[in-house]
Amino acid sequence: MNAIIIGILLPLLGTMLGSAFVFFMKKEIPDKMQKTLLGFASGVMVAASVWSLLIPSIEMAGESVMPAAIGFLTGIAFLLLIDELTPHLHIGAQTAEGPKSKLSRTMMLALAVTIHNLPEGMAVGVVFAGEAQGLTLSAALAVSIGIAIQNIPEGAIISMPMHAEGNSRMKSFLIGTLSGVVEPVGAVAILLLAGVLGVALPYLLAFAAGAMMYVVVEELIPETAQGTHTNLSTIGFAVGFVLMMVMDVVLG
Repeated sequence: MNAIIIGILLPLLGTMLGSAFVFFMKKEIPDKMQKTLLGFASGVMVAASVWSLLIPSIEMAGESVMPAAIGFLTGIAFLLLIDELTPHLHIGAQTAEGPKSKLSRTMMLALAVTIHNLPEGMAVGVVFAGEAQGLTLSAALAVSIGIAIQNIPEGAIISMPMHAEGNSRMKSFLIGTLSGVVEPVGAVAILLLAGVLGVALPYLLAFAAGAMMYVVVEELIPETAQGTHTNLSTIGFAVGFVLMMVMDVVLG
């Protein structure tokens, strides 16, 4: 039980640590660093989606690919619906997307990060739920640690622009930290749901994978492909992907 609690809280701690960068750095993150960090986060999420979620989903379904396919597409559709209905700013964007809203730029950024963090929390919850159906505790912890690692640069990428917009360092830190609260909440919700719908676990694993992949394709990769230093985002992606893959295989 203690390991599950720690695993659920680790991603939030990663977000807090990244958000704390606002106390030690200038108002804006250098473009080279931001591209590298975004690429790294993308690599971690893609590797976690494949090794920690999709492959276990197929194995739990008796090598059937249909639950993984259905769950994956449902996860994509779910995040697409949230993206369409919620006024928000994409990371690095200057104009809002979604329904017309009078929300402040700061609030729309916060909503964007909440959309981003939701599937990560779901992924943590579903891998710990999978422990009862064949997934090892170490494999579940690997997912939690991997997401926590990628949340460190993500927290910095959020809190620093908040400060650059004129918010105080403390307010920027708190907003960045609060954006990660949705992760343990999402993890607990999935754990409770999985307890009722245990047979749906292969679908839930793939659902989390689809939601995470949506974030990568919709939010992270487009931002890394803009402007200069795109080669650094590619390097960051490779490092993040390999790190998460190794962690999953070694700890799994």
